[in-house]
Amino acid sequence: MSTDFYKKILDNNRIWSETKLKDDPEYFERLSKGQSPPLLWIGCSDSRVPANEVIGAQPGEVFVHRNIANMVIHSDMNMLSVLDYAVNVLKVKHVIVCGHYGCGGVKAAMGSDHIGLIDNWIRHIKDVYRLNSQELDAIEDETARFNAFVEVNVKEQVTDLAKTSIVQNAWRNGQELCLHGWVYGLDTGIVKDLQVNFCGNEDLDKTDRLKF
Repeated sequence: MSTDFYKKILDNNRIWSETKLKDDPEYFERLSKGQSPPLLWIGCSDSRVPANEVIGAQPGEVFVHRNIANMVIHSDMNMLSVLDYAVNVLKVKHVIVCGHYGCGGVKAAMGSDHIGLIDNWIRHIKDVYRLNSQELDAIEDETARFNAFVEVNVKEQVTDLAKTSIVQNAWRNGQELCLHGWVYGLDTGIVKDLQVNFCGNEDLDKTDRLKF
């Protein structure tokens, strides 16, 4: 990071703060008193997919967890801690798993190149491909197959999310909680609702593994 860029982002923060206070002198005071977002966003770490901006949300409206390729892994204590806090403390009503076309993590999982430490994370994505290989391998066009894999990965993560003990306990206790799967288009700025929506085990029971 260059010195000029570092100075610029600090200046941008000051300008942003001053602008907010000019429009609303009590803006930050209200935010500091707590949060009650209706939504948890589980997205990719990609810098081109900012959760709040994509859906036009303001600070305090979206609780966010991001990792490479928007994965829901049952041994990931970071993700589980965020999910637990969102569901059991903040009482969010919606959880969105949002992938994006052109995802580097998904692309890497389609190949056999050794990248480094991330290979261990990508192993989980490769498992998703293995489970859906018959359908994916039937797509001859590489770009179309890549896009389909991005969508399949999101669907699988939503299904895995529904099976976590945190979500299961919430549904068992009658808590209002719906899970959704989206894919964001980098070249359009538009999200595609994959129509994978779970609001209880009655929805989950319809399928154990979602096809595309």
